[in-house]
Amino acid sequence: MEITLPGLRLFKQAHLYAPDDRGVQDFLIAAGKIVAIAPEIDASGLPGCEVINLQQAIVCPGFIDQHVHLIGGGGEAGPHTRTPEVRLSKLVEAGITSVVGLLGTDGITRHPESLLAKTRALENEGISAWMLTGAYSLPSPTITGSVDRDVALIDKVIGVKCAISDHRSSAPGNEQLANMAALARVGGLLGEKAGISVFHMGNSPRGLAPLEAILQHADVPISKLLPTHVNRAEPLFAQAKAFARRGGYIDITSSIETPIDAATAIASALRDGVPLARMTVSSDGNGSQPVFDSEGKLTGIGVAGFESLLSTLQQLVHRHQLPLEQALRPFTQTVAEFLGFAHKGQLAEGCDADFIILTAGLHIDEVWAKGKMLVRNGYACVKGTFE
Repeated sequence: MEITLPGLRLFKQAHLYAPDDRGVQDFLIAAGKIVAIAPEIDASGLPGCEVINLQQAIVCPGFIDQHVHLIGGGGEAGPHTRTPEVRLSKLVEAGITSVVGLLGTDGITRHPESLLAKTRALENEGISAWMLTGAYSLPSPTITGSVDRDVALIDKVIGVKCAISDHRSSAPGNEQLANMAALARVGGLLGEKAGISVFHMGNSPRGLAPLEAILQHADVPISKLLPTHVNRAEPLFAQAKAFARRGGYIDITSSIETPIDAATAIASALRDGVPLARMTVSSDGNGSQPVFDSEGKLTGIGVAGFESLLSTLQQLVHRHQLPLEQALRPFTQTVAEFLGFAHKGQLAEGCDADFIILTAGLHIDEVWAKGKMLVRNGYACVKGTFE
């Protein structure tokens, strides 16, 4: 009796960036996993196997976007400025196969419980999803009543978020911040998760001073503290580069164009001795993009998209002449390492079959997540439940 594995497919002649350049390889997937990679794999002994010849098209890991407002953000100009929930098609058409959701300014009319429901919905619809507990303010809004319990007990919660150096934060004290980060760390130990703390960075001249205070007065490892939006101001970015050279991770926002766009930020950081292994890129997708004047008055608002991820990758390769295998790392392998996802961010035997097929010009042709095609010819062929 012949036994066939679900989703058994053999991809022939792929130019594989894993993200290391592996050259032209065949790879076999089954049950949502990559089960074999080799220069030549024979399908004759694989009953029921679909064979797909990629004719040396570029194949790379799916993007891991660790900063997305899955249930919307905003609200800085009243309820009508709350951004809507994200749709599955918007994520996958941008090459995102794994996502981490979080809350922003509004931790009052939006709740971690609703965010948890959305992460489960996206998992059901075809991609991998996690979340951070908390929001801008401290004490953190949580599901169980404490940060450590959320991280330790809820499968989808991998850390916590808050805001610092921003006029929309709750102006937390150093002791509060250290306690929050320590709770996330311990919750991560108990739940076998990363236990990370993500810090939304604003434009305040204080910059990374609150993180420095945590490191001086608490025993949380620097590798568990992630400042994000670090390319939003020149002085902040200078501090962020120093933070990364000391062993911390920094998250660069692809939807920020001024004063430093994401591709330029990465190229600058590399010249200044920051290793690729300490830089990640996220979109801040579906979050609001408010504009404030010098007195803190809102003068405009928009919504961040997801297309900036691919655009940043293209700029790194075409404008800054970074080899593709290096340009891919902040979107894939480095993010996976920071988040503790051993099965994500790379194309290797035993990893999830999350991958993007790119054209020669680095445009998205197909996106596969957990072994299933979600994008064909650049457009979603699988939609969310209510799309």
